[in-house]
Amino acid sequence: MKHKLDDRQRQVLLHKMQARYGVMREEIRAGLAASDNEDYRRLSGEVADSGEEALADLLVDVRHAEIDRDADEIKDINAAIARMHSGDYGMCIDCRAPIPYARLRAYPTAKRCEPCQRKRERSFRSPGTPKL
Repeated sequence: MKHKLDDRQRQVLLHKMQARYGVMREEIRAGLAASDNEDYRRLSGEVADSGEEALADLLVDVRHAEIDRDADEIKDINAAIARMHSGDYGMCIDCRAPIPYARLRAYPTAKRCEPCQRKRERSFRSPGTPKL
């Protein structure tokens, strides 16, 4: 089944990615500001004991993980926009089949068609968490 995105569809998807980019930039900015404040409070002696210090460290680590996740999403958006400009957007990077518009509407930065994405997820699935 051969299909190509029309100009309206491309504009809708580009607008979605640009809007999401703005949201992610703001979340990163807010996360960095909050992280700076959390680090400062911890360093300024507001943490009373080792348990509270461990919790403060955990919260800082979670905040940094959130910032990393948001930065990765920005990278995905930039890569998708670059594929749009190069003419490769909407084509699976593995099998070169067209990615359906419905999938792109739900996930505008999609690099793979659904069958290739499922195959990749099965290939890189973690073995699970050991139980005691």
